[in-house]
Amino acid sequence: KMSTIMGVYLPCVQNILGVILFVRLTWIVGLAGIMESFFIVLLCCTLLTSISMSAIATNGVVPAGGSYFMISRALGPEFGGAVGILFYLGTTFASSMYILGAVEILLVSVMIPMGNYSAQITNLPLNYKLKTLNSDFILTAAALLNNFRVYGTCFLVLMSTLVFVGVKYVNKFASLFLACVVISILSIYAGVIEVSRTNPPSKKTPITTDRLKDNPAADVQPPELGTGYRTWLVADVSSSFTILLAIFFPSVTGIMAGSNRSGDLADAQRSIPKGTIGAVLTTAFIYLSSVVFFGTVVDGALLRNELIVSIIAWPSKWVVLIGAFLSTVGAGLQSLTGAPRLLQAIAKDNIIPFLKVRNLWKLNGDPTWALLLTCFISLIGIIIADLDVVAPIITMFFLMCYMFVNLACALQTLLNTPNWRPRFKFYHWTLSFVGMVMCITLMFISSWYYALVALVIAAGIYKYIEYCGAEKEWGDGLRGLQLTTARYALLRLESRPPHTKNWRPQLLVLLKVDENLQPKHPQMLSFAQQLKAGKGLTIVSSVLQGNYLDSYPEAQAAEQELKKAMEANKVKGFQQVLVSQDVSQGLSSIIQTSGLGGLRHNTVMFGWPHGWRQNPDPKNYKVFLDAIRASSACHNAILVPKNISNFPSRNDKLEQGTIDVWWVVHDGGLLMLLPFLLRQNKVWKNCKTRIFTVAQLEDNSIQMKKDLAVFLYHLRIDAEIEVIEMVKTDQYTTESPRVAPTDGEDTDSLVSSSSPEHHVDTNGKEVRSQAAAFHVKTFLDSGTYLISQSTNVRRMHTAVKLNEVIVNKSHAAQLVILNLPGPPKGSNDFVLNQPSVDMEFLEVLTEGLDRVLMVRGGGREVITIYS
Repeated sequence: KMSTIMGVYLPCVQNILGVILFVRLTWIVGLAGIMESFFIVLLCCTLLTSISMSAIATNGVVPAGGSYFMISRALGPEFGGAVGILFYLGTTFASSMYILGAVEILLVSVMIPMGNYSAQITNLPLNYKLKTLNSDFILTAAALLNNFRVYGTCFLVLMSTLVFVGVKYVNKFASLFLACVVISILSIYAGVIEVSRTNPPSKKTPITTDRLKDNPAADVQPPELGTGYRTWLVADVSSSFTILLAIFFPSVTGIMAGSNRSGDLADAQRSIPKGTIGAVLTTAFIYLSSVVFFGTVVDGALLRNELIVSIIAWPSKWVVLIGAFLSTVGAGLQSLTGAPRLLQAIAKDNIIPFLKVRNLWKLNGDPTWALLLTCFISLIGIIIADLDVVAPIITMFFLMCYMFVNLACALQTLLNTPNWRPRFKFYHWTLSFVGMVMCITLMFISSWYYALVALVIAAGIYKYIEYCGAEKEWGDGLRGLQLTTARYALLRLESRPPHTKNWRPQLLVLLKVDENLQPKHPQMLSFAQQLKAGKGLTIVSSVLQGNYLDSYPEAQAAEQELKKAMEANKVKGFQQVLVSQDVSQGLSSIIQTSGLGGLRHNTVMFGWPHGWRQNPDPKNYKVFLDAIRASSACHNAILVPKNISNFPSRNDKLEQGTIDVWWVVHDGGLLMLLPFLLRQNKVWKNCKTRIFTVAQLEDNSIQMKKDLAVFLYHLRIDAEIEVIEMVKTDQYTTESPRVAPTDGEDTDSLVSSSSPEHHVDTNGKEVRSQAAAFHVKTFLDSGTYLISQSTNVRRMHTAVKLNEVIVNKSHAAQLVILNLPGPPKGSNDFVLNQPSVDMEFLEVLTEGLDRVLMVRGGGREVITIYS
């Protein structure tokens, strides 16, 4: 049970103060100057993120995992997993940065100046001497890249071995390393005070003559370097604000060190805010004051050389050299200790399938395999061997993490969910929002291509977790955001009816289940998926006959079977099962009540009742006709696929063929729209559309074809057109189609006065339905049936003749789409056996066709020529 000082404040200070302070801060000040360097440090201050993190950390217990746990519980498993992996990579590459910093201090500032040439593996001149701390130093560092790789690998092996042996040894050295950091900083301040006391404030050159009598500043000359030293040369000669910002930012990471130890704190919700914010303010003061001190007491040319702080230090440079070396080693050990445990925490949640828990730890609980993976990734950073290249990588990963911490806090505050009750009260959503914007801005200012790579990695992990189906439910803030957004969208949809241009089939698929509660015809789901292409609303429903109280378990099991069938056919939507004493009444209830507000179905799909001829009992097809009647009463469009077992599955691909539309009755344009929607799917993509329309012999077939071609051109639909002439006695319709515009109408509108529907275009002008030019009155459209024997004979004669024409023209078509007549309006017709005539009419009309889709519109236009 650790206190605020030992458990939060000191670990945060130790992680924030490190290699950048000793190795790069003077170099940044030497290149950017006091004002620009001051602004860089101020911009990188993580105070706003610390405030957001304190609010999240005090809203409940935060166990192992630190930032990953907070983000995953606030934004969901997908975001949590993505950011957790990025934070793990950032922590792992941070170990590379610390190791490279330790090697640089050891080789460049200790061994080479001492004349220990055995440390040099590269071919350097034997008579080489470090005569001046000028650009020759940079040439030496560039030549020692291979040395960094070799020494860095040795350091990594030794440090990993120490972590593997036991974390308790790392924790024992933590206090020693922190003491070294504090003593080194105090030594630097003492050196600044001593220099200020012995030298006038306006003169900075005396420090060089006093401390470096053999290294006058006047000797500074840019070296001529060959190929292979690009990074070092650019960093010294042409560094920009963005490069310096990216290099400095890793120095201010480490604010999560306290929250990562929340399980070991006596009072985590009290210690984390105080310790973290106190550490941020303390380290910010140290960095800002160091910028001012370095810029005022040291010449700019000397500041551009690493570890000039060791020359400033009092009483000896060795205080800083030893302290800086031990602090970087200590920070590297902390990173190698924390990163595997972070990966272990992610694996324990089982949201990323390839992270198997049993592969990440050994029997005593230590994440052995995770440590090996961490060492391998850290070795990549060491092979890069350039501190100025590794630092921006760390910058991106940590900024991504901090961005989502701010987002989580802002989101939870704005949604004001009942569970959002943090003990830390000094936060506001505007502060979190500003912090989030600053993180995004810093990412792209530092390195836009690194930022894009980090975003792509995060998006890839997010989609991978989403694709694998994360089953975790933590009541995250995104769920609340989705509910709020859905509510707002539903209220907006309810405020006005949808325009014709926004119409798309919102499907209600009625499926029948067998005795095992599985769908009898799952091919209907496959066809629905091809028609929808994953867009819009899809509701899959079924009715179980019985008593709800007794059949509740069966209903739940049937709903799960529907869900499995939908997943197997890649249908995105909702499923529901209704228990009713009467199936027809149950279907009617589903058709009436499915959906919510403006998010309702407008199209009902159900299958053809196969085998009705074998059993002439009206009950066998009464449910089918009742469903048609209920759908028509609700003004829903109707789709009835016949021979559904012959329809292609979602994995099939029709290489050629046609989709034939037999446009006998204009029904809102749905027959025109369906082939277009089907051809958006890969199954039907290679099929062509053919449209057949029926005319009487006295009609001008040539003019009808021209007018229909113009109409389809304005609809932006590609199709072949054919007009079929039939004598009046054999005709499907009782009135010829009117295709010519009436007097006083625009020829572009193609509007006929035979339709009463109106809508308002974008210019506010009232225009009549453009598709009404092809409206023809027929007994199929009126819904009125005569019961006389002579009428039935004429209807069957018409069905036979039209079937002959359809089979002759479309026998090889991949799909035939034609109009579905309306059902009898009254239920008393069943007494007179009229429904069997209706069923026989449809059976004869579609006989000999392999795949048939019968369509009836919902009484409104679904396609328009207007933009």
